[in-house]
Amino acid sequence: MLKNKVVVITGGAGLIGKEFVHAVIEQNGIAIIADINEEIGNKVKEALSQELNTQQIDFVKVDITSKESLQHVIAYLDQKYGKIDALVNNAYPRNKNYGKHFFDVEYEDFAENVSLNLGGYFLTSQQFARYFQTQGYGNIVNISSIYGVAAPKFEIYADTPMTMPVEYAAIKSGLLRLTQYMAKYFKGMNIRVNALSPGGIFDHQPELFLESYKKQCLNKGMLDKSDLKGTLVYLLSDMSQYVNGQNIIIDDGFTL
Repeated sequence: MLKNKVVVITGGAGLIGKEFVHAVIEQNGIAIIADINEEIGNKVKEALSQELNTQQIDFVKVDITSKESLQHVIAYLDQKYGKIDALVNNAYPRNKNYGKHFFDVEYEDFAENVSLNLGGYFLTSQQFARYFQTQGYGNIVNISSIYGVAAPKFEIYADTPMTMPVEYAAIKSGLLRLTQYMAKYFKGMNIRVNALSPGGIFDHQPELFLESYKKQCLNKGMLDKSDLKGTLVYLLSDMSQYVNGQNIIIDDGFTL
């Protein structure tokens, strides 16, 4: 479904990013791991290339908050592949103070984290969209969250060290409006913009949290990272060519 499509995945060396690389390769596409950590990014590239027995994985170092970095990446990919078919905004930059409880969050940290993440998604989309406009087509998939759609269920974090950071709610909900904004702004440019909003992804969270989370769902509860692949492939493929400005939720009914 993605044969020969060049797909750039920011944060491609992370938990979900690696699974997205899998998805692109499994559908005969070309996966570009775009990550700020060059050492980890190259290790992931080599490991996945070996695991999947492919030469269709590339790595580029990128800082999504730097216009110069993004322009360098776009120029490199254009020169090497002659095209870029899609961008998956999946990176999640944050500062060292991210993740505190509401009353403990300093304004400076809130502002910095929203700027790094939502601002980074804006800048990355802006620079790739300029390229897509010149190219004559393009596709952007933003990775949002159930907490961009619904208020947090704070009770599932009770008696655990976890919480749902306030910055996360601001970023992910803002990203959904940005998705719609861009989809309409790009009218007539043949550039699609959609969002994918996952529920919780299993990453060895505390058992008490996993049990509480599952009670809010309909069947499975916490998702595996692989549960997102089908929807991503659909949004990247020509099967969804007239799906534009939409948000697809994958959460086993958590937000119902």
